[in-house]
Amino acid sequence: MKVPAAKVGLSTSSVYPETTSSAFELARRLGYDGVELMVGIDPVAADIDAVEKLRDYHQIPVLSVHSPCLLITQRVWGSDPWSKLARSAEAALRLDCQVVVVHPPFRWQRDYARGFVAGVRRLTEETGITFAVENMYPWRTPGGELKAYMPGWDPTELDYDSLTLDLSHASTANQQSLDLAKKWGKRLRHVHLTDGSGSAKDEHMVPGRGDQQASKVLEYLAETDFDGHVVLEVNTRKSDTRASREADLAESLAFSRLYLAASVHSTYAVDGGGVAKALSAGTVGST
Repeated sequence: MKVPAAKVGLSTSSVYPETTSSAFELARRLGYDGVELMVGIDPVAADIDAVEKLRDYHQIPVLSVHSPCLLITQRVWGSDPWSKLARSAEAALRLDCQVVVVHPPFRWQRDYARGFVAGVRRLTEETGITFAVENMYPWRTPGGELKAYMPGWDPTELDYDSLTLDLSHASTANQQSLDLAKKWGKRLRHVHLTDGSGSAKDEHMVPGRGDQQASKVLEYLAETDFDGHVVLEVNTRKSDTRASREADLAESLAFSRLYLAASVHSTYAVDGGGVAKALSAGTVGST
């Protein structure tokens, strides 16, 4: 069976409000290929010594590092954005991974924004780490659209070498992820697999439950021999129990495994509900 070289990882943010430690434990037990470290999601995530110990104890690799560039992590690793990116690259090197995910600057970070495109390329050349810039979305307010990012929330027409596709962000921006993947071509190096309903809120739904044709995105990745990482970045905060959170993460993994092989095993192309049934019947396993 031909399956693309893409590894399927679990973002540590997907278990929140559980801990980074819980993410490593769940990733190993459910059969993920590794984790993406969301720096700042809890104190442990910003302590690379502690993360190394978790990686070694659970024998689950770190596939990528998400730099602390969220609003809630603005003070993690200091306040200088370039220093944070440099430190993210250092963390990636220590953790034996090759990708750092970064958001475009906020509009009020004017100096940072002016040199961002060239600066990201320079950091990649200096460190050997791929900085994959993530697509974002316009902030919608009662007064209209707020342009919160510079040089812009859509990286399509900007001169970035490597990009991260987030399906939930595309949904919030009223875009289609499959269209973006095709436009970006070889610049697409990293995927945050999730979903959305087109709401103004960044929903990060379980893939297959929204409007982003997540199955077709995965089929396209398989057809094009995508060799980057597919990282599940879903919101499980409303899960009432550990069991329900685990069920969503297991379904997400099964969904990704099925459709990443769908181009060569079309009989496996079931819908989101079918994934859950196949999982419960024991017909789907990790690769």
